[in-house]
Amino acid sequence: MLKALLKRISKPKSYEDQRGSLETENTKERLRLAKREDTRPEILYYLADDDMPEVRRAIASNRSTPLQADAKLAQDGDDEVRYQMAGKIGRLVPGMPADQREKAEELAFSVLRDLAADQLPRIRSVVSEHLKYADNVPKDIVLQLARDLEDIVAAPVLQFSPLLEDQDLLEIIDAGRESGALTAIARRRALSGDVADAVGRTLDPKAVGALLANDSAQMREDTLDWIIDNAAPVEPWHKPLVTWPSLSDSAVRRLAGFVATSLVETLCDRNDIDAGTALELSKAVKREIDPESMGLAKPEPASEAAPEPKPAAPQNKNGGKDGASELFKNGGLDDDALQDAIGEGDRDFVVQALVLTSGLSGEIVNRVLNTAKPKKVTALAWKADFSMRTAMQLQLRIARVRPQDILNARDGIDYPLTEAELQREVGKFK
Repeated sequence: MLKALLKRISKPKSYEDQRGSLETENTKERLRLAKREDTRPEILYYLADDDMPEVRRAIASNRSTPLQADAKLAQDGDDEVRYQMAGKIGRLVPGMPADQREKAEELAFSVLRDLAADQLPRIRSVVSEHLKYADNVPKDIVLQLARDLEDIVAAPVLQFSPLLEDQDLLEIIDAGRESGALTAIARRRALSGDVADAVGRTLDPKAVGALLANDSAQMREDTLDWIIDNAAPVEPWHKPLVTWPSLSDSAVRRLAGFVATSLVETLCDRNDIDAGTALELSKAVKREIDPESMGLAKPEPASEAAPEPKPAAPQNKNGGKDGASELFKNGGLDDDALQDAIGEGDRDFVVQALVLTSGLSGEIVNRVLNTAKPKKVTALAWKADFSMRTAMQLQLRIARVRPQDILNARDGIDYPLTEAELQREVGKFK
């Protein structure tokens, strides 16, 4: 008896039986017909106008539904119907055999266009996700998705679509797109030099980070130089820049001027820098970690005749003006001490240190720092006889210069302004 029941349930009904089921008020029966892939196309088309959303949703997801019914459902007032429609048509069209596509492509692509322009981003994003690898759909549909202002819609095709050409991508970048779209473009395989240059010039932190992580991107040297020139305040860029496959000696020197000591050591180990640069970087690392270079006493061997140890100079942490003055008396007010204070946000220490080393008044020093002008702050550091690396930290952390406006070191260590230019800036202080 059970076998006979199962056979009756699974056996496809004739057109007359299916048509008869439509004339009943039984929603369950209509829903059953809507879900079956062996339901006659005419019946599925009829059910596309059913009053019950559940029935129309089942029709929308049914692979056997004729395209004429799909066209109706793409305009349905129920969001879930259109969502189901987007998932199905997005899967079917890219893989549709050529003979079927020729017969139905106009209507199928019309359905895709409607769904790609749907008012709900989640519906448009389903279409984008299914079309991101397609090379046999009209380009205008992919372009519409790529230009969408919602990242969840645009990102899949921007990152993967083989139909998008460099000119399409450049126009999208030029339109001033948000970070998500730029990041998707930056992740494309074999990104051309033109597009990589356009992404790099935006200085968008996430997009440039993705570009630096894309080992297939064809990045030009001038693009890389531009990024390095603006990389000091963007710490996530430092490691991928230091490990970039090809760096000029100039790029290596500039990077060494602001990255962490551990990354300078990585630069020293590169096999594409000359011996002189490697030696200079090694000395710089030694200065960073050698206690003697930091003004600290070298430990003496224990001895009964050893003299009493002298009191250590006060640390600049929370030392304020007094800490700076004490270090200045002891000859320990150097770049390391000032950079430590800058890192700790001890403005009183920094101002007093600049007053003592530059000979300028506290009023002038405060006024220069408050201008947030990169040239003025850089000239102040020069006047006080500190390094350009310290000048960069002063700009960023004390004067609050915008990261994109910071004046960076030339060749990683040198002041980017001539002595005459620096002297002119100093002359404007009074």
